[in-house]
Amino acid sequence: MKRSFKDRIRDIKTTRWIRFGVVSVIFFFWVAWMGNPWLLFLWPILIDIYITAYVPWGWWKNTKGPTRVVMGWVDAIIYALILVYFIFAFIGQNYMIPSSSLEKSLLVGDYLWVNKSLYGPRVPQTPLHFPLEQHTLPIINTKSYIENPQLPYHRLPGIREIKRGDIVVFNYPQGDTVALKIQNPDYYQITYDLKNNGISDPRAYMEANPDVFGEIVYRPVDRRENYVKRAIGLPGERLMIHNDTVFINGQPIAEPDHVQFNYMIPVNQPIPAPRWEEIGVSLDDYSAGMMFDEHTGSYYYNMPLTYEMKAKVEKWPEVSGKLLTEAQSKRYDLSGGIFPLGNNYGWSRPDMGEFWIPKRGSTLHLTLDNLPIYERAIRVYEGNQLEVKDGEIYINGNPSDYYTFKFDYYWMMGDNRDRSADSRYWGFVPEDHIVGSPMFVFASFDKDKGLFDGKIRWERIFRSANPDNKW
Repeated sequence: MKRSFKDRIRDIKTTRWIRFGVVSVIFFFWVAWMGNPWLLFLWPILIDIYITAYVPWGWWKNTKGPTRVVMGWVDAIIYALILVYFIFAFIGQNYMIPSSSLEKSLLVGDYLWVNKSLYGPRVPQTPLHFPLEQHTLPIINTKSYIENPQLPYHRLPGIREIKRGDIVVFNYPQGDTVALKIQNPDYYQITYDLKNNGISDPRAYMEANPDVFGEIVYRPVDRRENYVKRAIGLPGERLMIHNDTVFINGQPIAEPDHVQFNYMIPVNQPIPAPRWEEIGVSLDDYSAGMMFDEHTGSYYYNMPLTYEMKAKVEKWPEVSGKLLTEAQSKRYDLSGGIFPLGNNYGWSRPDMGEFWIPKRGSTLHLTLDNLPIYERAIRVYEGNQLEVKDGEIYINGNPSDYYTFKFDYYWMMGDNRDRSADSRYWGFVPEDHIVGSPMFVFASFDKDKGLFDGKIRWERIFRSANPDNKW
């Protein structure tokens, strides 16, 4: 016998009405935040789940035996995954520091909680994805997402804009195309190197050698690898790097408190490993040991040091001379792979000429000279057809000397300046790639230590991951 609508309403317990009310308030807040009234058409589903029950959502509760047990677990897992999906998409998510580019601000092995509401969360552009994996499911090694549908970029209102000095998590800008077996260097560096080695069609060469490069795949913006760096240059600013000093609008800016540079440390005998460890040098850094300089006939170490660490090392008896940065020592070629790839500007990691960082709504006068700096932003990030014919620039088939940018862009750098793959190599970070900002460290593990020998860095747990940020 079918129950009438009045009977269904009359049988609803007060506690269920309360739960329905709470869920509805949260739902309406979410719809208002999203700014999409069409989402209100989902509310009748909530009404039926909590109140009318025309669809037998809980049919399994009236069964017995294994079916009830199994469906109980399935129901709990589905609810948990939906909750995790919304938390990770709109509030925040966990992130692990995989490299030393921000040492000593953030350490390898730090697990961070990334706040997505600070700059405003992105509406998922790839909505059909498994919420606990960025792009690949473990063990089975398949995509953790379905590429279609792809939603246009839209960011919800946040608390504030990105400020200089913020530590920011973002999707790797050059992570759109990936050779699965060689992901560092990235696809674009690989193809550039292959072309320089006489391979006329690098993509075809890579596809013909899957045992070396693996499958070549495309990843949507929000499924690209997550990177974390410090925001140095903001939209509309002019940036230049000279002798490892960053200039914004012609003025040098203050360096981060824990900035590190690689120093050439001349020595007359080996320095014991515990001494390096005592001042905070990681095993990966000091394990390379002493190096021999054929030009001077002397031995040296190449180590990343903060100014405080450098002051301590200079006093060690084994040190036989002045400590010089890589740029000062002139022992290394620091121009390889510098942005824009293949440029003829003569730039290097410690020295880059002045250029403008694109700002949404601002118009740039394009020339053949500055085009390499902005070509990827115009072509790839903002989706235009761009070509040069007979010395003239064409955008979407029309000759164009000017271009108005759709996005804000940022210049990101690591604190470990000489061991950071950052904007100096791959350029600007578009606003649609911004994920959020680390809020705190919720766990930290030292990979060089044993479980009972300092593996867990207890002193870092719940420590602010971005102390200069004003939440």
